[in-house]
Amino acid sequence: MPSTLVYTHSACLNHQPGPHHPESPERLKTVLNTLRAPEFAALEWRDAPMGTLEQVQLIHEQNFIDEVADIAPTHGYMPLDGGDTVMSPGSWEAVMRCVGAACAGVDAVLGGEARNVFCATRPCGHHAEPSRAMGFCIFNQAAIAAAYAYDVHKLERVAVVDFDVHHGNGTQTAFYNRPELFYASSHQSPLYPGTGAAAETGVSHNIVNVPLPPGCDSALFRTRIEAEMLPAIRHFEPELIIISAGFDAHRLDPLAALRLDDSDFHWITRELTRIADETCDGRIVSILEGGYSAEGLSGGTRAHVRALMGL
Repeated sequence: MPSTLVYTHSACLNHQPGPHHPESPERLKTVLNTLRAPEFAALEWRDAPMGTLEQVQLIHEQNFIDEVADIAPTHGYMPLDGGDTVMSPGSWEAVMRCVGAACAGVDAVLGGEARNVFCATRPCGHHAEPSRAMGFCIFNQAAIAAAYAYDVHKLERVAVVDFDVHHGNGTQTAFYNRPELFYASSHQSPLYPGTGAAAETGVSHNIVNVPLPPGCDSALFRTRIEAEMLPAIRHFEPELIIISAGFDAHRLDPLAALRLDDSDFHWITRELTRIADETCDGRIVSILEGGYSAEGLSGGTRAHVRALMGL
C-alpha cells in the first residue's frame, strides 16, 4: 500500500480566470512539476473523477449550484462575485474534478488504499460559502469532503485544518452550527476576507481561529499553533483530518505578509500526521488551496508532501 496518493486531472488546468489573475493554471503546473521530481517516485498518481451534484449538495444550496451551472460560459469569461471569482468554458469541469478528487480521497483513505492523499487540483475552495462563490473559490471541496465523510461514510467527527494565509470563511460558515464538523484555521489578520476572529468559536467550540499579525515569523507561528490549535484538534479526536493546504503564508508570497518558510509547512504537516496517527490511523486528505509565488508554492508543496510521506 502506498503511503500517499495524489489525485489530479488535466481539466484543472482549463479553469481560466483571465489574464494576470493570481489563481492561474501556472500554479498547478508548478505543483505538478514539483511532485514529479525523483524524490517523489513513491507517490501513486490517480486521475480525479468528476464529482457529483449529490456531493456538492452536501454543502451548497441548490439555487447556488443551479446558478453556477447556468452561468458557466461556452466562451469568454463570466464573473461570479464582481471579478475575483471568474468562470471560463473549462471551469465547470475543473471545479467538479476538484470535488471528485476530494471525495475520492476520502474513499481511498477510509478504504485503506493509502494512509493519506494530496489533491493537486484547482481552483481553490475554502472561501466558497454554501450560497455564494468568492475569493477565487467556486465550490468548497474541503468542506464537501468533510460532509461526505460524515454523511456517506458515517464518521462521527471530521476535522478540517486550514493553514492558508486567508481565513476560510466558507468552511467556517458551513460548519458553524454542525458540532460533528470541526474547523481550525491559522491566517493573517487583518486580511481578506476579514473573518476568523478568535471569538468565532462555533456552536460547540468546534471552530478554532488563530489570527496571526502581519510579519508573523516561524517562531511565533509555531508557538501559537502549539498552544491554540493542536490541543483543540486532539481534544476533538477526529476520525479523519482534511487539510486545506494553502502556501500563501510563505514569506515570498505577494498577496500577504506572513514570514513562514518551507520548514514551517513541513513542521505543521508533521504535527498533523502525528495527531492523525493518534486518533484516526493516520488518515488525512489534503487539498491544495492558495499560494501565489511560484517559488513559495513549489517549496511549500515539496515540504508538505514530504511530511505526508513521512520524509
